[in-house]
Amino acid sequence: MKRTFSRQAVKLLLLILAIVLSGCVVDKEAINVVSREAGSGTRDAFVEEVHVVDDQGDDMTTVEADVQNSTNGVMQYVAGNPRGIGYISFGSLNDTVKPIAIDGVPITEETIKSGDYSVARSFNIVWKHDGLSDLANDFVGFIYSPEGKEIIEGLNYISIGKERQPDLPPTSRTTPKGQLTIVGSTSVTPVMEKLAERYEQNNPGVKINITSNGSSAGVSAATEGTADIGMVSRALNDEEQEQLLAVPIALDGIAIVIHPSNPHANLTFNEVSDIFKGKITHWDQLPTR
Repeated sequence: MKRTFSRQAVKLLLLILAIVLSGCVVDKEAINVVSREAGSGTRDAFVEEVHVVDDQGDDMTTVEADVQNSTNGVMQYVAGNPRGIGYISFGSLNDTVKPIAIDGVPITEETIKSGDYSVARSFNIVWKHDGLSDLANDFVGFIYSPEGKEIIEGLNYISIGKERQPDLPPTSRTTPKGQLTIVGSTSVTPVMEKLAERYEQNNPGVKINITSNGSSAGVSAATEGTADIGMVSRALNDEEQEQLLAVPIALDGIAIVIHPSNPHANLTFNEVSDIFKGKITHWDQLPTR
C-alpha cells in the first residue's frame, strides 16, 4: 500500500511539473498582433480596406491584439517584438520596422498612386458646413498651393489633384494674423505640422496650435467648434457628414509592418485579413515568401 501511494504521488508530482513547465514555454512562432485604438482613423480605414469586418461592418480585430493609441506606439511595439505585426501610415515608415508586400506588390509612392497597392486612404481635413474663418480659409488655400504640395510630396505622401480640391472663396489681401486650432488624427499630424510650420514662417503674425489625439477627436472638435479644422484619416460616416465637410489633402498608403528580422516579406491580402481577425495565429502557418 505504501509503495502504491508513493508511485501515485510521483506520477502526480510529474504531472504537476509538466503543467508548470508547459506554462513557461515561450511559443516562438506565435504572431503578436498590434492594433490602433478604437476611434483611430487609421484603424477604421485599415479594417475596412483589409476586410477585418463582419457583414454588418463591425470591427473584427482579434481580442488578443495589443492596442496602441498612436503611430509611434505601434512602431515601437513592432520594432521591439520579432513576432509582431501592425499597421502604420506609409509616410511614417522608417528602418526600425519592415513593410511587407501584399500579393507581391510592395508599398511605394508609385504603387499607391497607381492603385496597385491595395491598402490606401485619404488624409482629410474637416470643418463645419457654414465655412471657414478668413485665416483658416487662407491656410487651406496654402495647403493646395505649389508650396504646400511640395511639402506633402517631400514627406512621401501623394498630393491631391485640382479635381479633388475644394472650391474656396477668394482670400483676403490683408496679411494673415491670428491663431488657428487644428485637432485630430495622429497619422495626419506629421504632415500638418510641416505645413503649419512653413505657413507660420511665411506669416509671422500667425500661430497654429495642433493637437494630435485621433480622428474621432478631430471630428468632435470640429463639430463642437473647439477646433477650426479637424484632421481625419478615414471617411466620415453619414451622421458626421451632416455636420462637417471633408476634403482630402493627401493620399496615403497603410503599411503592414513586421520586425526587420522576420524572414517574411510578402503576404496575400487574405492572409493579412486572417491574421488580424485571429484566424491565423502562428508564423509557421504561413509560407516564407
